[in-house]
Formats: sequence, structure tokens, C-alpha cells
Amino acid sequence: MTAVAPLTSPAEGGLGASARRAWRTLRASRAGTVGAVLVALVVLVALLAPLLAPYGQTEVHFDTPFQRPATVGFALGTDDLGRDILSRIIYGIRASLQVGILSVLLAIAVGTPLGLLAGYFPKLDAVVSRLNDVVLAFPYLIIAVGLAAIGGASLTNAAIALGIAQVPTMLRVVRAETLRIRERDYVLSALAMDASPWHILLQHVLPNCVSVIIVQATIIMPTAIIGEALLSFLGLGIQPPSASLGIMLSDAQQYIFRAPTAAVFPGVAIVVICLAFNLLGDTLRDALDPSTSA
Repeated sequence: MTAVAPLTSPAEGGLGASARRAWRTLRASRAGTVGAVLVALVVLVALLAPLLAPYGQTEVHFDTPFQRPATVGFALGTDDLGRDILSRIIYGIRASLQVGILSVLLAIAVGTPLGLLAGYFPKLDAVVSRLNDVVLAFPYLIIAVGLAAIGGASLTNAAIALGIAQVPTMLRVVRAETLRIRERDYVLSALAMDASPWHILLQHVLPNCVSVIIVQATIIMPTAIIGEALLSFLGLGIQPPSASLGIMLSDAQQYIFRAPTAAVFPGVAIVVICLAFNLLGDTLRDALDPSTSA
């Protein structure tokens, strides 16, 4: 009697196909290309901040406050303490990416397992989904501000607060994808072969959730960056004298009419970073969304 081989998950080798599809979509999409290039530049600036910044992030020049942009030695001018705005923006971009990456990793680490369990086990779903709905009833930034206030003001605590606040969204996305995948033929075949639930989750469901997790991460990233700027603006994030785009906006509001560019340039930096990740995320969603994929 010939043995019948069980159906295997298309994720075996399918991740490479998804990557190739995403690459083709990025190349074909002008918005996606712009987003990918901007993200690459932002990451490069963050990595090379000590080399690119003309001055240190806390270096002051008391004899040259409120210098205008294009002043010799200060391309974007200086603030009230004579600190170079360009240098502080470069270091602020690095801080924003640090907080964004940490919060995204935390959201993935917590939200993905909970989403898998809720999507695969109906009894757990009844509990986890209801608790998740309760958390989602509160605005994202309210949760982040509350957690940051409890934990104390620091870069790490800001990242933890923003990451925890994003867990419900990641959980909901992974749960929905798990519900879809568990009805696929290869999962039903594994069940017929008496595979354990944990084997199915790890070998079949999780690999096929990778694409939606990546897309959701690119969506969470700009939200976390804006959240970091807000927390720092309120004094609950990165603390002076360290550079942060939110701190720069908070300081600049005191002399907005005397030196408006001190607020404009950090604001533009936040917009560019968030726009870059949004453009990249939208393109990846179009490329990797299973409902539109061939």
C-alpha cells in the first residue's frame, strides 16, 4: 500500500517567493521606491549619526544663539543655547528609530503569540479577544502616556509603553490571519495526520503569518515615532540634554516667533520619517496581502 504524503505548507520556500513579489512591487511602484529610498536614508543617518553630525548633540555655543539657517558653521541655525539644530535633528532621528524599533519588536513578541493562540484555540479566543477589545476601547496615545507616566521618563520606558500600547493591534491582525490559515488544506491535512496543535502553529501557521506581521510592523513604526515625539514633548520620553525631535519641538515653542525654523525643521523630519514608512508599508501591503496575491 502506497503511503500518501501529507500536504505541506506553502511557506516552505514561500517566504522567498513573497520576498521576490515584494521586490517586484517596490520596483514597479514609484511611491514604494520613494518610501524604500527614504527609509534607507533615514536608517543610514541614524547609524552614522556621530560621523554625520557636525557637533555633539549636547554641545552648546553660548556666543551664537538663534543663528539663522545657512549661517557659516550652522547649516540649519542654532537654538536658544546655541546648539546646532542639524546635529540635534540627526541624533533625534537616531533616538526616534531606536524607540520605534524597540516598540515594534515588543509588539511583535507579545502580540504574535497571543494572536496565534486566540486564532487557533476557540476557548482562548473568547477570553483573549474580549480583553483585547477592552484595551482597544482606549485611545492608543492615552495608553502610551499612562504607561510612560507610571514607568518614568526614559527612552527605554517610552519604547516599552509604546510597544505595549501597540500589542492589541498586532494581536488582532495575527488572530485574523490565523483564522484564515487554519482552514487551509495543508492545515487540515496536518490535522488528519494527527499533528499536534503546536506543530501546526509553528510549522504551518506562523510562517504564513510572517508577511502580515512585516506589513503591520511598517504601519506601527511611524505611529511609534509620533508617539515618541509626543511623549518627549510632554516630558515623559527622552530627557534633556539628549536630543529628541519631540524635545526640540517642546523647546522651540517658547521662542516660536523669534526662531520659527527651530520648530519647523524637527517637524519636517518627523513628517519625512513617517511618510517614508507609510509609503513603504502601503506598497508591502499591496504586495503581500493574501487577498490580492496570486
